[in-house]
Amino acid sequence: MIKVSITKKDNKIEKITMTGHAMYDEYGKDIVCAAASSIVITTVNAILKIDEKAIQYKNDDDLIITVNSFDTVTTSLINNMIDLLKELETQYKNNIKIII
Repeated sequence: MIKVSITKKDNKIEKITMTGHAMYDEYGKDIVCAAASSIVITTVNAILKIDEKAIQYKNDDDLIITVNSFDTVTTSLINNMIDLLKELETQYKNNIKIII
């Protein structure tokens, strides 16, 4: 199962950690993993294109995003990413879990 943990402070998202594998299908054919990865990487790339200092990310076994800027654009993109992941969670409850 993919787990997306969201850490907040003062009602602001400070950190997002994505771990695991959806196990919907075999590796390389898993549409849930592909969707989750696409949502997150597209968001990361969009934020970095606008402001390269707005976030930091590390992508080893886990993906960790640290939010450095709480401006309107960064916050909107992060919130949109979470909304899309929540929508994915409603469709694939056994494969992805959002933890806030």
